[in-house]
Amino acid sequence: MNAEFKSIFLRLREILHQHAGTLSVKEDNAACYSLHAPAGPAAVRAWRGQMRKPMLPVAWVEIGKAYVSYHLMGVYGNAKLLDGMSKELKGRMQGKTCFNFKSHDEALFDELEQLTARAMTAFKKAGFISK
Repeated sequence: MNAEFKSIFLRLREILHQHAGTLSVKEDNAACYSLHAPAGPAAVRAWRGQMRKPMLPVAWVEIGKAYVSYHLMGVYGNAKLLDGMSKELKGRMQGKTCFNFKSHDEALFDELEQLTARAMTAFKKAGFISK
């Protein structure tokens, strides 16, 4: 395993671990760390009133072949959370919820840490996950 990727993974895992609180750790191994939570009323409404899954993925970090990916579901569909994001962090985005890293960048990790805190709060407040 790439030593740089392992270092990035451990730093990003640390960010998520700080937010674990009432969330469930679904996976915690050398290549993946994931947090889940009970589906909230907004998720059920989005599913047209049918409970599809009792637990939703909230955030996870995993080591891939080409980069370390950090997924943050709270930013999905909430463009306000992305307002003010640096162009450097925005440049790491792939899709709507994923940030990819190939090298250690503490300034971006600090910014991602702040975004994670806002996204977790917004995801709960919007009712997608139960507290």
